[in-house]
Amino acid sequence: MKVEARLDVDAVRRRFSALDSPLAFFDGPGGTQVPDEVIDAIATYLRESNANVGGPYGTSRATEALITDARLAAGGFLGCSPEEVVFGANMTTLNFALTRTAARELAEGDQVLVTRLDHDANVSPWLELEHDLGIEIGFVDIDADCRLDLADLERQLSERTKVVAFPVASNAVGTLVDVARVAELAHEAGALAWADAVHYAPHGPIDVAALGVDVLICSPYKFYGPHLGVAFGRRELLERWRPYKVRPAPEQPPGHRFETGTLPHELLAGFVAAVDYIGSLGWDAILAHEHELGERFLDGLPASCQLYGPRTMEGRVSTFAFNIEGRAAREVAERLGEQNLAVWHGNYYAVEVMRRLGLEPEGAVRAGIVHYNTAEEVDRLLEALLSP
Repeated sequence: MKVEARLDVDAVRRRFSALDSPLAFFDGPGGTQVPDEVIDAIATYLRESNANVGGPYGTSRATEALITDARLAAGGFLGCSPEEVVFGANMTTLNFALTRTAARELAEGDQVLVTRLDHDANVSPWLELEHDLGIEIGFVDIDADCRLDLADLERQLSERTKVVAFPVASNAVGTLVDVARVAELAHEAGALAWADAVHYAPHGPIDVAALGVDVLICSPYKFYGPHLGVAFGRRELLERWRPYKVRPAPEQPPGHRFETGTLPHELLAGFVAAVDYIGSLGWDAILAHEHELGERFLDGLPASCQLYGPRTMEGRVSTFAFNIEGRAAREVAERLGEQNLAVWHGNYYAVEVMRRLGLEPEGAVRAGIVHYNTAEEVDRLLEALLSP
């Protein structure tokens, strides 16, 4: 008989000094808190190994070993070869860089499809190319439950489609996308499948090979690590594309060709520690705990709250956007903040979602549950929503 994985949330929280606070953090979608071991790894690198690469001495060689470890950690986290890993300042900067490189193969009249679910970091880079190159941008719609409309995607695909850019999970309303099906449809049309996994990464395992994507980008500061961007690019693409780089920069490994300047070595140390931290818990325990807390939130959500997206934990992560009748989103968020409940309001850079739902300019309140949240915190939030 299979024993369900259980998360010892009290033990988890003891690993985060930041959680020793009266503030209940439901702001994970904007950036999670960081366990002490990640902070320690960053500080230890700066104290003991701080150097640039290429030097014939100990700290430089230790830094080179760290970069190798970071590529191995990223490859394990994403399910790819370490040589297919690209590090950058953050997801947005990295996506602008990679889309510019990919655009060397685009021409006027080519089409790129984005979605109404996307964070703008996977929309605006393509819109700028529309301005620069005269390519055509199409928007794939969502349905009444804020799920991606795959039929609309199929209708818009054509021989002119070169890229389908889409999220793995919506950072606004929490809905999941059938990534493998989107990638399959994109490939049938001869297009690349370009995935934004920033919001999904703290909520479940990633296997780029199983998903079938060509490019996938995420941000470690959303999964208990430092501010950094990490991308997977399929080897054939990374070797074929001509990167923007300085001439002396090495050509190998393929992913390194797209990393401009000196990497933030101390943040790579923190990234490795963040991946190790998640591994120490296991995804089964994380998923079960978040699912349970998500159901608790949905079951207790007051009738005065209008939820955007499915009122079930099936096909979603534990991120919830809602409004309270007769109250502005900013006012609700500020009142909750006064009660030591950290939530977001606005559009969270998910511009198209808010337009589609008719929520501009106020947007909505967003509460994000991650594995270090507790049932007691969820109950506190629900109680506060009764009279925020």
